[in-house]
Amino acid sequence: MLSIIIPAYNEESRIGKTLEAYGKFFEELKKKKKIKDFEIIVVLNACVDDTLKVVEKLEKEFKEIKHLEFRKAGKGFAIIEGFKEALKEEASLIGFVDADMATKPEFFYNLIRDIENYDGVIASRGLKESKVKTSFTRKLTNRGFNFVVRSLLFLPFKDTQCGAKLFKREALNEVINEIGMTEWAFDVDLLHKLRKKGFKVKEIPTVWEDKKNSKLNLTVVPFKMFSSIIRLRLLNSPFRFVVRAYDKLPEKIKIHNL
Repeated sequence: MLSIIIPAYNEESRIGKTLEAYGKFFEELKKKKKIKDFEIIVVLNACVDDTLKVVEKLEKEFKEIKHLEFRKAGKGFAIIEGFKEALKEEASLIGFVDADMATKPEFFYNLIRDIENYDGVIASRGLKESKVKTSFTRKLTNRGFNFVVRSLLFLPFKDTQCGAKLFKREALNEVINEIGMTEWAFDVDLLHKLRKKGFKVKEIPTVWEDKKNSKLNLTVVPFKMFSSIIRLRLLNSPFRFVVRAYDKLPEKIKIHNL
């Protein structure tokens, strides 16, 4: 079974179109026997709007849609909880996609078609063959972040942050309890741990379109992303004691988000 996780934080204006598009697309694939079965798990993390009502309405239309609800925020946290739920249900392929449908279902399906000889497949906006519509500022931020990731963690990928990834059950099961980063470095932490355990992850080109009403504050996010990677690098080095010592400091003297 295919399990698709969709993390949702205050997505009442966008999640409906995404669920309808993904539900119809994969229902059609199931009818054509291109996939055996699928489920879409929406993980609501600290929503204070009407996202839940929108999801519950779509659950009545598509039996494959279900939801989990948590008060704790964080995209990475939501995806991890979705992974755990999918692993309980014996899903053989488990992936996630952003709620804004920057990745349309037909391009998520490319991950499924390419995964056969790999343990994971990730969509990439950084490959020459990719078609990406986004702002110059966001493109610059993505490239800067990728440079830091490649320099400090030696990951070979051109884009670790694209919100469309798919993994085989066995691979996720090996690392699910070891992922420690639940915010900006979640994707990097996941990919880093998979590679350390010898799993093969393929990066493929995609078609991706930046959506309106993005929640990313591009004046604050770059610092948060950079500090998260520094933290992850230290945790995977002999200097991990620095992070542990920092975590024990009183909150009032910590550098915010480090």
